[in-house]
Amino acid sequence: MLFLINQLFKIYFKINKLHLCKPLVRAIDSSNLKDDYSMAQRVTYKYYVGRKAMFDSDYKPAEEYLSFSFQHCHRSSQRNKRMILIYLLPVKMLLGHMPNHQLLRKYDLMQFADVTKAVCEGNLLLLNEALAKHETFFIRCGIFLILEKLKIITYRNLFKKVYQLLKTHQLPLDAFLVALKMMQVEEVDIDEVQCILANLICEVRSHTHTHTPFPLTILSAST
Repeated sequence: MLFLINQLFKIYFKINKLHLCKPLVRAIDSSNLKDDYSMAQRVTYKYYVGRKAMFDSDYKPAEEYLSFSFQHCHRSSQRNKRMILIYLLPVKMLLGHMPNHQLLRKYDLMQFADVTKAVCEGNLLLLNEALAKHETFFIRCGIFLILEKLKIITYRNLFKKVYQLLKTHQLPLDAFLVALKMMQVEEVDIDEVQCILANLICEVRSHTHTHTPFPLTILSAST
């Protein structure tokens, strides 16, 4: 049964009909035999369910499913482990866990190297360049729009640097505006800065606990 469901998953992903996967997931979740299938079939199943969760923005379940697939994929299946990582890496990055170069080199996924560096450094300019450089690869894998969501984390890390540089809890909006202009963010103004900060505050207040935020600041407009 699981073999057939995995084949249907493969077809639905290929024709971009992911909504058809939901009844299949329900069927397996309600089955008493889900732990009796071969590990190979379970790895494939978790891989597809993890990918669907990622596209549904359910990142914690996606991380759980894809991590299971990666950890239980046979060590000799380098190609399959690489395929799993293509989707596991963006999920982990969105949850604040950045890959190291050793892992990227081992699985020939250096396309993620500059993306990782940019996010960690709060370097929006480098992030845009990295996404543009490897755009064909990311689009072919279906993760380009997922990786674009890393911009909010990159904003957070950039603004954290502003906070650390000024060493005050009362920061002028102009300080953030200057930082964004240094990163060549186009057509940015104070209103845009306020919008970005509002999104960051909403992220901090959410219950996802995906990042460690910098201390909340009291914002003041410059005079």
